[in-house]
Amino acid sequence: MANMEFSNKVVDLHLSLKPFALKLTRDMDDAEDLIQETMFRAISNEDKFENGTKLKAWLYTIMKNIFINNYRKKIKRNTIVDTSDNQYFIDSILHTTTNAAEMAFVNKDIERAILNLSNEFRVPFMMHYKGYKYHEIAEKLNLPLGTVKSRIFFARKDLKERLSQYKSFI
Repeated sequence: MANMEFSNKVVDLHLSLKPFALKLTRDMDDAEDLIQETMFRAISNEDKFENGTKLKAWLYTIMKNIFINNYRKKIKRNTIVDTSDNQYFIDSILHTTTNAAEMAFVNKDIERAILNLSNEFRVPFMMHYKGYKYHEIAEKLNLPLGTVKSRIFFARKDLKERLSQYKSFI
């Protein structure tokens, strides 16, 4: 293919590249830039085009690769690497402590809510909390398996309502 003939075919496919470019970039200006870069790379790398290959598919491949490379560059640009000696804020999580007083209040409220459950709900719930399986609880309490499951369910539901102010902790 002659140099000028190849360039004309690339330019003729300009409009057919637009939908794919818009799909990749989701922005008209970025799509135009991507098309322009694709056409430039195609024309400047004409010697790499093999006869018998569909030109449109070759251009789509170039466009996709340009988009991926630009995306990777953009991600790397947005990554901040702090090489300074003052890493106070980066490593500050290693030196923080939790507010034990606040958690003590939360734990007391949880204990109080559990103690306020009736025995029929509290006992199976606490056994399940301690790691017993449903069928083990049913055997120990001499209850049907469905009853054990429903009592644990209702205990959880009641606790959830009583402790609703602690949604961020639970």
